[in-house]
Amino acid sequence: MGAITDDVLRMTRRVVIVACGTSYHAGLIGRYAIEEWARVPVEVDIASEFRYRHPLVGSGDLVIGISQSGETADTLAAMRIARDGGARVLAVTNIMGSQATRDADGVLYTRAGLEIGVAATKTFLAQAVVMYLLALRFAELRGTLDRQHLRSRISSVKHLPTLIAEMLSSGMPEVQRIADQKYGAGFFMYIGRHVGLPAALEGALKLKEISYIATDAYAAGEMKHGPIALLDESTPVVAIATDSPVLEKVISNIQEVRARGARVIAVASDGDDQIAQHVDEVIRVPRTDWMLAPLLAVVPLQLLAYLIARHRGLNVDQPRNLAKTVTVE
Repeated sequence: MGAITDDVLRMTRRVVIVACGTSYHAGLIGRYAIEEWARVPVEVDIASEFRYRHPLVGSGDLVIGISQSGETADTLAAMRIARDGGARVLAVTNIMGSQATRDADGVLYTRAGLEIGVAATKTFLAQAVVMYLLALRFAELRGTLDRQHLRSRISSVKHLPTLIAEMLSSGMPEVQRIADQKYGAGFFMYIGRHVGLPAALEGALKLKEISYIATDAYAAGEMKHGPIALLDESTPVVAIATDSPVLEKVISNIQEVRARGARVIAVASDGDDQIAQHVDEVIRVPRTDWMLAPLLAVVPLQLLAYLIARHRGLNVDQPRNLAKTVTVE
């Protein structure tokens, strides 16, 4: 990672993640993993906001700029502000030789290969995995996970490609069925809690990007603070309900949603026999470490957005008004 040495990671007092769009959601996953495993405080900021709010960064801070292309204007500007303030800057990007790699003290490459479609899919998964691995490296260096738990989580991360391949090889017929039924909906709501929230945000973004359906994503515990007023019998609500310490809370939020007549689609872990009684449809994903489960949950949500867009006769690779790389403000 260049000048980002092990000693830098050991001595980091705060991590600040700056990114835009899908990369921002990967950064949110990173926040939960770093704080849970390494016990380092993390802030995540939308780069276009960070660069204009006179941020307080300096020595002892590690600022991570996440950008698929390494050319995102707002993220690059945020990284430069951080370096000028005295922080160490780490770039997470897919493109070797991009501007982000030249502006940073160190680089982590996602190495996802070229992604042609505008809406990021495999590059998002790769970014999230990089953040998981960085969190585990932090934990190893700072001694916040014992060796047994560290090995177990590393093994779980290594097993993720196999689990994703198994999901996709099954064809995920339940996702196809839901797309067949719901492609005409005028509005979707996505909800999640804890590390499931970034998965909900990313699933909603994909649906917006390529199907042009109005979609909102919200922290499930905030539903009663306004968004629940949007729900009626015609509203599909997608809930990230994979195994986690807050699963019972998610189920409680699902019950609130169903009481308003909305139809609930849950993404749940294999072997969970309680979720089906609370929802209308269940999409199953393989069981893994609870912190990693939302990454698996994103895959069927990507597929759902794709299938709905195809139903609506839309170009899934080149959605209107969007560009693969945002090089201007």
